[in-house]
Amino acid sequence: MAVTVADVARRAGVSTASVSRALSGADGVSAAVRERVVAAAQALGYRPNTVARSLRTTRTQTIGLIIPDMVNPFFSELAWAIEEAAHEHGYSVILCNANEETDRQDGYIELLLARRVDGLLLTPVLEESEALRAVARQGVPMVFVDRSLASMEAPVVRADGSLAISQLVDHLVDLGHERIAVITGPQATVTGRERLAAFRTAMRARSLDLPDELVRFGNFQADSGRRAAVELLDLDEPPTAVFAIDNLMTLGVFQEMRRRGLRIGSDIAVAGFDDPPWFQLLDPPLTTVSQPVTRMGALAVDMLLEAINAGSVESHLLDCALVIRESCGETAAPRETFRSRHMPPDENPVNDYGDD
Repeated sequence: MAVTVADVARRAGVSTASVSRALSGADGVSAAVRERVVAAAQALGYRPNTVARSLRTTRTQTIGLIIPDMVNPFFSELAWAIEEAAHEHGYSVILCNANEETDRQDGYIELLLARRVDGLLLTPVLEESEALRAVARQGVPMVFVDRSLASMEAPVVRADGSLAISQLVDHLVDLGHERIAVITGPQATVTGRERLAAFRTAMRARSLDLPDELVRFGNFQADSGRRAAVELLDLDEPPTAVFAIDNLMTLGVFQEMRRRGLRIGSDIAVAGFDDPPWFQLLDPPLTTVSQPVTRMGALAVDMLLEAINAGSVESHLLDCALVIRESCGETAAPRETFRSRHMPPDENPVNDYGDD
C-alpha cells in the first residue's frame, strides 16, 4: 500500500496541511516541524504524487523526450546529453523511442501529455501528425531536436553540416579522388535533404560530376548502407571514395567492404557522419563529420525551459566539424576520446591511447 500524506502527518504529529507545506518548501512552517516531517517521510518511504501536485502547481518538473531510434548511437548520446542537462536543472526525463514510426510517436505524445510533462523535446519522424498539431494547439512547450518539419512552427536546435561536408570533399579531392559516391538518407527528412544538397554543392565547387549512379538512398539503418555499398561496388566503374551521411549506414558500408576483402584507406576511401566512440576503433579509424551532440542536448533543454518559463524561443543552428583520421588514406590528426568530448576543456584527461 502506498504511503500517503496522512501517514506522514500521523508519524510527525502534525496536520496534513503542515506536511504539504513542509515538503513543498512553502513558508509558514517552523524549522523544527519541517525537520520532523522530512524525517517521517524518509522513514516511511513517502513519495509525492507528482501528477496530483501538478494539478495545484501546474508543474511536474518532468520533460518528455521522444527520439526516433534508440539503437542509433547519435540519438543515444543525444538522450544522454539531454538527461544530464535536465538533471542539472532539477528536471526528470521520460524517454520514449518512436522507432521511426509515426503511430508510435503519436502514441507516446498522448502518453506524455497524460502524464502532464512540462514540455516536449522531440526528433520528429518523417511526417507531420495530428498528435503534433494537437500539441501546438494546446500550447504545450515543444522544441524540435536534430530535425524540423517545414509545415510546423516550432523552435529547433540542430547541426548544419554544410561547411564540414565542403571541407570533406576538398579533402578527398586533394587526396586524388574525383569519382566520389554519397549514401544519403530519406529525402523526407531535413537531414537527408540538406546533407545531399551540401554534397552536391561541394562537388560542383570542385567542378566534379555527381551522376545519379553515384547517389544512393538509405534509411539511416546499417543494412541500407550495406545494400547501397553493394550497388556502388558492382558498378562498371565503382567510386574511389564513398561518403555515408549517417553512422549506422557508414557501419553497413564498412561491413560490405570487409566482406569483399577491400582495404579501406588503400583500395577505397570511406568517410562518415557523426562520431560515436567506435569510429575511432575501426581499422582504419574513420574520417567523419562530427556533430556537437553534447552542446545540442544541453541547448535543447535550455530552450525548452525558456519556452516553459517565458514562452518565446529562438531556433539555433550549430556547426559540425570535419574529423580527419585514416579511412581515406590520409595521415591522422590527433583524436579525442569519448570521455574527453564530454568533459570541460580544463578537465580533459591525459590521452592514454598511444598516438590516438
